Amino acid sequence: MKKVYKAHILFTKEKDHFEVFENGYIAVEDGIVKGVASNLSELDAADAEIVDFGNRLLIPAMNDMHVHAPQVHNQGVAMDLELLPWLQNYTFPEEAKYADVAYAERMYRRFLHTQWLFGTMRSVVFGTVHTDSTRCLMRLYQEAGMGAMVGKVAMNRNCPDNLSEDVDAYIKGTEQLIREFSHLSSLVRPIITPRFVPSCTPELLRACGKLAEKYQLPVQSHLSENTSEIEWVQELEPDSESYGDAYNRYGLFGQTPTIMAHCVWTHGKELELMKRNKVMVAHCPTSNFNLSSGLAPIRSLLDEGLRIGLGSDISGGHDLNMFRMLVYAIQVSKMHYQQDHSKAFLTLPEVFWIATKSAGSFFGKVGSFEPGYEFDALVIDDGVLYPDEYSLQHRLERFIYVGDDRQILHRFCRGQEITEPKVF
Repeated sequence: MKKVYKAHILFTKEKDHFEVFENGYIAVEDGIVKGVASNLSELDAADAEIVDFGNRLLIPAMNDMHVHAPQVHNQGVAMDLELLPWLQNYTFPEEAKYADVAYAERMYRRFLHTQWLFGTMRSVVFGTVHTDSTRCLMRLYQEAGMGAMVGKVAMNRNCPDNLSEDVDAYIKGTEQLIREFSHLSSLVRPIITPRFVPSCTPELLRACGKLAEKYQLPVQSHLSENTSEIEWVQELEPDSESYGDAYNRYGLFGQTPTIMAHCVWTHGKELELMKRNKVMVAHCPTSNFNLSSGLAPIRSLLDEGLRIGLGSDISGGHDLNMFRMLVYAIQVSKMHYQQDHSKAFLTLPEVFWIATKSAGSFFGKVGSFEPGYEFDALVIDDGVLYPDEYSLQHRLERFIYVGDDRQILHRFCRGQEITEPKVF
């Protein structure tokens, strides 16, 4: 059935400005945007149900392009450590608990509920090495009606024994999930997920690449997050020209759609390889702050033509609210600007475009209200923030900076309104 929603509509067709339809209309049929207009007469609205949201804002939903679902219990813990000791002392012990599917379901329900609260309707997600718990997470996403690419993590070295899985077991478990969740129209699909080069032997990396090629599945991992990590990769893969090239040699760097988190220290040959292979960047500003990784040069990467999305990266990051990631991304770029005035800091339309249309492109036609795009949307009631004093763009900016989940009244994914997920 066709529906037409009336509201103050804002989205970013291009990265340098907002499309704004004050008291505008958007027509949606079978989950797909059919048109957006200032006047109802401009749309084919015959027999459509009209839903009037009044003085509220209607915007594309958020996408979290890098998040570790099993780390939700550690959110805000051990933020005074760098990456590698944080992994060994906190992250790995928590992830080992996901051998217990009952524990996994309890934590994953909390995680999905928080994503729902903050209006995140699509995610690229790390699970754990555990097949059954990863299946549980994928089924919970299906139950909720939210979109996700979920990865069973590949890891067999430089990790605790209870998180190490041999190559054959990894292949078997991953192929089980592929058979169950690989329908092309599904909102929830598998993604090949080597944790990072230091945690995977060449045999395991090669197996990941072959699975990605065989099933034409996307790939996610970490790249050039921390200088110590980069040095470690060079020791483990001495024939590689860069960290990115280490992935590339195993078919894990753009041979199928690929997203790499962080890229704080990406430059030179690695940057050129990313451009050629169309590898996407998941910028995770809070994690980079908390783990003392550095300030990712997003303006430079954007100017080089790389696709970029934003990630919460909990629990390296401490916040699942993706609107806060827009704020932090602007702030990081302003710190770069202080070091190099030739690199302008990011603007609000740019980071909004990064978080919606650019990020959404990893899922298909997602993240905009242009015709043909899937209708992922949020309805914002910002009345408590004194909206009448501001333009629509400033109302949106104010919500992004100081609003919270209480102002999100409705959430849509692929045209379906997403009700509050069940938690224990």
